[in-house]
Amino acid sequence: MDSSLDKLQPETQQKKSFSDRGRSVVRALTTKDGLIGDYDYAFLFKPNLPFMHRSRRAAPFFGLNDHMPIILAAVLGFQHALSMLAGIITPPIILAGQGGVNLATEDAQYLVSTSLIVCGLCSMVQITRFHIWKSPYYVGTGLISVVGTSFTVIPIASGAFAQMYATGYCPTAADGTKLPCPRGYGALIGTGSLCALLEIALSFTRPRLLKKVFPPLVTGPTVALIGIKLIESGFNNWAGGSGSCAGRPESGPFTLCPRVGAPHALPWGSAEFIGLGFSVFVTIILCERFGSPIMKSCAVVLGLLVGCIIAGATGYFSDTSIRAAPVASFIWVKTFPLSVYGPIVLPLLAVYIVLMMEAIGDITATCDVSRLEVEGNLFDSRIQGGVLADGLNGMLSGLLTITPLSTFAQNNGVIALTRCANRKAGYACCIFLLIMGIFSKFAAALVSIPSAVLGGMTTFLFSAVAVSGIRIISTVPFTRRNRFILTAALALGFGATLVPNWFQYVFTYDGDNRSLLGFYNAITLVCETGFALTGFIAMFLNLVLQEEVEDEVVDEIREGVAAAKTADRNDDSMDREEWDRIEKGKGGDDLAKGGDVEKRA
Repeated sequence: MDSSLDKLQPETQQKKSFSDRGRSVVRALTTKDGLIGDYDYAFLFKPNLPFMHRSRRAAPFFGLNDHMPIILAAVLGFQHALSMLAGIITPPIILAGQGGVNLATEDAQYLVSTSLIVCGLCSMVQITRFHIWKSPYYVGTGLISVVGTSFTVIPIASGAFAQMYATGYCPTAADGTKLPCPRGYGALIGTGSLCALLEIALSFTRPRLLKKVFPPLVTGPTVALIGIKLIESGFNNWAGGSGSCAGRPESGPFTLCPRVGAPHALPWGSAEFIGLGFSVFVTIILCERFGSPIMKSCAVVLGLLVGCIIAGATGYFSDTSIRAAPVASFIWVKTFPLSVYGPIVLPLLAVYIVLMMEAIGDITATCDVSRLEVEGNLFDSRIQGGVLADGLNGMLSGLLTITPLSTFAQNNGVIALTRCANRKAGYACCIFLLIMGIFSKFAAALVSIPSAVLGGMTTFLFSAVAVSGIRIISTVPFTRRNRFILTAALALGFGATLVPNWFQYVFTYDGDNRSLLGFYNAITLVCETGFALTGFIAMFLNLVLQEEVEDEVVDEIREGVAAAKTADRNDDSMDREEWDRIEKGKGGDDLAKGGDVEKRA
């Protein structure tokens, strides 16, 4: 296990001088060992085809502080950036589109660009690991712990935006068409920044206490319900779009998807849309089966690329918005009015609890694949620094016009696949994200991707979220108590997910008291959000229901089964011996009969 870099106390060794650092940089840039090294680059790009022989020799492992060639760091950093790309761009595209606040195309392009930039900057905070002066606390993990825009906020935001349009907080046209609502988006990110203070405060709590209050029994079903809810959005996009056209209206601008007059517009659910999304999905599967290591970690992006090529060749693309987009963009080129929207405070607090537990699990996995300690004081310090950085990033992201961020888990697969845990690759990844975000033509191209292509990709990503929750649940022992908690929590969680308007008509207040109306709206939003219900119920029951002593019963059952098996074995051996005696007796009788026959003869 490598722990040479991070100590629980600040370094006391003499730091390198600027001249020493300068000589190291010159050597890295001017020597073959510093630029290229002796790494087997073909390993990253050689596909796994049946007729191709693959070497069984493992690639070298690059630890946290090992020497690493610059070209290799850039290649692996680009691989990390590609593995993050789909996850980073999906939330802003969904929230800015017809299923969100219906922002203008240029606003959606800005949000995608800014998401890439902010994720690159905040990932640097996690990777660098800053020590808080005169304290035992840190900010960041010091590992390749990259961050991206969180999927967890999408169900909350979708429900909140629908409520905003219904209550008049966001404007609608006379015919009921939802108009752009930058005020609603500003309320989301403003409330998110405020609620991030909860995760910041919890980061100073011992990880063992956090795991006791929020064990896998609580976080597992919550994450699974988030993924299941998100799959609905992905499938709607796969069929043509998740906005007004999904209802197949008989008149108006949304009788076709994405809208009447758009390139190759079709009714929602058309076979052409299904085929486009299916091309993305199949490409992802083929990359996993036959792809090289770098293709496997970027399979989602390659699937998106194939879908875009097919869509472009068949006339689904329009380059008007790409040509109209500016060459470069940066943070605060566009702004939104920040505010606090009361009804989403409780749901967003639940979101940050989920993000905190996800961060703990992802950091643990990163330490494991990076061959670092997964227990002890140093590990607890990494958890503390990572959760604190996650909370700070969530608060800063709102101020930087982006929805809450979360620590990404897919990069752990890249580390395990490439055997590289070196932070140089992490910094290279951040630089590539910044470049992608600053050049806004790239973001404009991403925003113009047809919904069906995006749906084929996001359905796969959202399903991966649900599978992560199932994996967390699988670590829980299925005792009677735990089964009861899961049953009670998932009963309401699945119900609210399948019938989201079940609580809509409970409160009938229509007075002028806006505070009371906001309170009722908050309760309604929580009760109509499946994962929030599941999380709250599982946490409450886990705290109030006592552990049952089942180990003795289980041991007795096991002992009884073992005794029965032993008895069966004894019976089998006795039966076998008796059968042998019978057979021998038969043989003796036959011999005796034979002798009698001979005598008679």
